[in-house]
Amino acid sequence: MNHSLQEKKLFVLDLDGTFYLDGKPFAGSLDFLKRVRETGRDYLFFTNNSSTSTQKYVEKLRGMGIDATEDDIATSADVMIDFLKRERRGKTVYLCATKETYTQFEQAGIPLTEQRPDLVVLTFDKELTYHKIERMCTFIRQGAEYLCTHPDENCPTAAGPIPDCGSFAAMIAVSTGGAYPRYVGKPFRETIEMVKHKKGVCEQEIVFVGDRLQTDIAIGANHGVASILVLSGVTTREMEQNGEIHPTWVYEKLSDITPCL
Repeated sequence: MNHSLQEKKLFVLDLDGTFYLDGKPFAGSLDFLKRVRETGRDYLFFTNNSSTSTQKYVEKLRGMGIDATEDDIATSADVMIDFLKRERRGKTVYLCATKETYTQFEQAGIPLTEQRPDLVVLTFDKELTYHKIERMCTFIRQGAEYLCTHPDENCPTAAGPIPDCGSFAAMIAVSTGGAYPRYVGKPFRETIEMVKHKKGVCEQEIVFVGDRLQTDIAIGANHGVASILVLSGVTTREMEQNGEIHPTWVYEKLSDITPCL
């Protein structure tokens, strides 16, 4: 599919390694956001991290000088909620999540239960306990459909990587004899569907921007949507050139895109 940057109306932006590093915006990042809005376009910050509520991300972005609202940010938890409402309406859910994310699902009207659920939903639960692990494994063995927000095995932190959903899922797979979840965050199609519904755009108008080939770029490559790889995070030009996943465009950093808008 041919893509032109000029036809793109929505920039779906990764956060760490793309817009900021360790909570500090890269030089020129705020100017990029300003230019996007000046040209009549829009942006949506998106992260696979489902341990924190959308509102907390809004507060974090406002602390950086961005006049953000909940309409400007989404997480893989939002994708899961959107999927459950559209594709699994009325199904009961056993949710493994932080208190913050659990509340987000409750407020969205998802029917949560602790007894014989239709679905088991795993998120990036930094408050994970043995009881939660046992409940998930038991319900999966009893036939509950098994879903997970995202496949990331580790989450980067200033102190180094920490176990993420993909690692939790591997543990559950061992206990259940090979049960793996259906994922909905980047790089899966459900994320594109959520973005379309949230922002009212079509796929040809979307471009995903990020620093990770396996998520930010793969979502575009796998589903015919444009993507921009920025080299300000974990991926080098050599990694992109020698890899199997390729973006539509490559820029050194977010601010280098600004003159092209």
